[in-house]
Amino acid sequence: MSLERAVDTYLRHVRIERGLSDNTLSAYRRDLQRYLGWLAENGIADAADVSAAHVSAFARGLSDDPEHHLTASSVARVLSTVRGLHRFLLEEQVTQVDVAAEVKPPKLPSRLPKAITIAQVEALLATAAGDSVQHIRNRALLELLYATGARVSEVCALNVDDVVDTDIVRLTGKGDKQRIVPIGSFARAALDEYLVRVRPALSTRGPSTPALFLGLRGKRVSRQNAWLIIKAAAEQAGLTVEVSPHTLRHSFATHLLQGGADVRVVQELLGHSSVATTQIYTLVTADTLRDMYTQAHPRARADH
Repeated sequence: MSLERAVDTYLRHVRIERGLSDNTLSAYRRDLQRYLGWLAENGIADAADVSAAHVSAFARGLSDDPEHHLTASSVARVLSTVRGLHRFLLEEQVTQVDVAAEVKPPKLPSRLPKAITIAQVEALLATAAGDSVQHIRNRALLELLYATGARVSEVCALNVDDVVDTDIVRLTGKGDKQRIVPIGSFARAALDEYLVRVRPALSTRGPSTPALFLGLRGKRVSRQNAWLIIKAAAEQAGLTVEVSPHTLRHSFATHLLQGGADVRVVQELLGHSSVATTQIYTLVTADTLRDMYTQAHPRARADH
């Protein structure tokens, strides 16, 4: 089987069997096109001709590539995709051996999520105070992001019908998995005001759409629009730390755990498939406790 056909077959498989999002599929395709390009440069066009030595040489080249300067996490992602392809080819009996089985991704440093403090979140949300159409819309968007810990893509994809109760929203996450998340009184009030006072007027400015959040031309708010709204709010609030849509998600999880929430509850709210992904936030709260202890305890530091 040609490598081009093998990749197309694999991508169809993961789209159907694993329900991957379009963004994830695009990332898989980019990684595999990089791999196929390297193999083509080395005269390999058929899946059966790829050896373990080829995969190892490709992996070394990723880390040593002076032109693209891939980070360790990017190298690990590419190799994970390549390993998935070869595992699939073995399972489908296209090849007789998994030539990527022994290739190990680089060890990644432990990266803690970046969260901002509750006071900083409040300052960010306060920038949307006001009675203009944009203020009311932005307030509902920002409050909902922080209240639910949703990914920005999940909030932008919401339809009006996804607000299923007075204090519950239905989010659709990775792999089209749905979850129910409470939204709290502040977000509920902001969302009610937006739905009553602003969305009906915005909906008349563009094509009919079920989208919950609309732009000034009546179309669904995009991820880029949401990012710009958050960036502008952070600048207006005078926050000196970098703030992105994911910052509110990280802050949501960190603040819940600091408040005593169970890690498995937070896992469910975030839509993580594994609790191990959520447990990294416990390291954040442990660091916070350690810092507070060091500053407050009379015998925590030698210079006291």
